[in-house]
Amino acid sequence: MSLTTLLVVVLILLTLLLLVGGWSVLIANRLNRLHVRTDAGWAALESALARRAVVTRAVAAVGPVAAVAEPPRGPAPADRPPGASGADPGQRDVSAPGAEPPRVSPLDAERLRAAALDAELTPRPGREHSENLLGRMLGELDRSRLPVPLAAELTEAEERVMLARRVYNDAVRDTLALRSRRPVRWLRLAGGAPPPTYFEIVERAGEPEPATPVIYRPSARVLLLDAADRLLLFESLDPGRPQETFWCTAGGGVESGEELRAAAIREVAEETGLALAESDLVGPVWLRRAVFGFDGQVFDSEEWFFVARTDAEDVDVSGFTDLERRTVRGHRWWTAAELRETEATVYPVQLAEFLPDVIVGRWDGRVRGIR
Repeated sequence: MSLTTLLVVVLILLTLLLLVGGWSVLIANRLNRLHVRTDAGWAALESALARRAVVTRAVAAVGPVAAVAEPPRGPAPADRPPGASGADPGQRDVSAPGAEPPRVSPLDAERLRAAALDAELTPRPGREHSENLLGRMLGELDRSRLPVPLAAELTEAEERVMLARRVYNDAVRDTLALRSRRPVRWLRLAGGAPPPTYFEIVERAGEPEPATPVIYRPSARVLLLDAADRLLLFESLDPGRPQETFWCTAGGGVESGEELRAAAIREVAEETGLALAESDLVGPVWLRRAVFGFDGQVFDSEEWFFVARTDAEDVDVSGFTDLERRTVRGHRWWTAAELRETEATVYPVQLAEFLPDVIVGRWDGRVRGIR
């Protein structure tokens, strides 16, 4: 190789090095700004949540003034004077003119106060569950019977939470999108900063709309492992927030009258084409409780996780339901190491932490709580 050729090669390498170095600096600075934005978004969201808790305690402190809606009573029968009730002669009928509004029992007020305090004190990992429980209780309030200024303050506090949550999750989405690029991961431009996580709480419907009912949904999910100890996960999305994708295990809701194991076998067959027997299932090994919104509905979910193994690698998704065809973007097999390192959103959140015990078959027969 001549000296001229060597110089040209060196110059090209130096140019590439400078370009890569300059690009890396730009991306690292952008990532830093995104992390600052995410931290600021979380601080604003935490402040909004704290404000909602303070207002909630004020609602509970109202005491005997009605806050929690009681079951409506029908009008008094024609042969009974207004204010009389067949079940309790001493209870006035709220439909009668001049009747007092229903009142909050001390237990209801105390539950509301305790839920607000729990939401404030719960550490970040369990905060979503506590805030969802508080939000569910607030959704049951009969605000028309609260003092007008207090009802308005509560509504404003909830709107601030809704706005702050969206701003924070937008920042998380942008940060994860940049961190997930291969050059960024290869060059470790994010440094040692942990990836941010979405904050998923159910948003209360606006005042003109009726409160969204919470649907109890037991589900059976399967940790399906292949011969290489890889776990099958599906990439899914909420039609209401298509920009926020997440990965989850195979499984779904238990149908009326269906046993958990039967539901797990049916869901695996629908989503993968694999036919499992009940003897192939181990567990349930985990239980996850979560309240979340999906496709315009609010679910109080109880997810039971089983373990199963297969030698197959091909997945047949032809059995997907219409909803699954709309909301599942793809699937892949994950190693435990990939789950520990991924920037993607994965549910359960503790999947990477708990999976190694499942892979080696370390299970003591008890159902373990997971979030």
